Amino acid sequence: MILSIASGKGGTGKTTVAVNLARSLGRVQLLDCDVEAPNDHLLIHPKEAGSKPVHIRVPRVLEERCNYCGKCSEFCNFNAIFVAQGKILIFSELCHSCGGCSKVCPRKAIVEEEKEVGRVRWGRSRDIELVWGELKVSEPVPGPVIEAVKDRMRRGETVIIDAAPGASCPVVDAVYGSDFCLLVTEPTPFGLHDLKMIVEVIKIMGIPVGVVVNRAGIGDRGVYDYCEKEGIPILLEIPFDRRIAELYSRGIPFVEEMPEWRERFLSLFEKIREEVGG
Repeated sequence: MILSIASGKGGTGKTTVAVNLARSLGRVQLLDCDVEAPNDHLLIHPKEAGSKPVHIRVPRVLEERCNYCGKCSEFCNFNAIFVAQGKILIFSELCHSCGGCSKVCPRKAIVEEEKEVGRVRWGRSRDIELVWGELKVSEPVPGPVIEAVKDRMRRGETVIIDAAPGASCPVVDAVYGSDFCLLVTEPTPFGLHDLKMIVEVIKIMGIPVGVVVNRAGIGDRGVYDYCEKEGIPILLEIPFDRRIAELYSRGIPFVEEMPEWRERFLSLFEKIREEVGG
């Protein structure tokens, strides 16, 4: 089963849930697809086994061939190419690597070359295989690195995907293809606002959802009322607990020192299996 864990906003405890669930289950593959700020490895402490760069293909102009006709610029929907009289500029940060500009150029003046945008790393910690991506600083498009992380997915096994926060394209890239999406929220007005946004995104994708309420006991009943109205099951509550926060700050999944929680996370996983249909 492929289980993705997402949240409408940062700081709700998404990584906490992903790591503690992985530690409770064991023999799982954990993919950290929050490639702009990966931190699962800070809690899992894997022995790194390998890494490789992630490249995309970007255009380069052979100006001795170019007559500045502008057809490449007209073709590009992402404004990655600007053509003026006697001048052409390539904005590689906007390029989506479709290769269309090189195909429409009548003088074959555009070639593609590789550009490194990040790295994928992998390793093991006991019975957990962790794969995580790192987007290079200043690179604006995380999609290729997320795809590279997911390319190492062991289909047919239990896979947990820790997605980026929010409800934008990186989340869609990470969650796509999952059997179930577990949404982590907090019982506050901010938590409810962002939960509504990510629920709408996941519904469009046609993926069944459930909710974990982190820091339960603070805030108000808005999240609970919303989930009841929308028919979204609340599968687990994690209290606002100082000891949990202290363990997190020390890089320790709290199930390792609070063993009663291991059974609760195993129960959470069984509920998810039932929601998926076994």
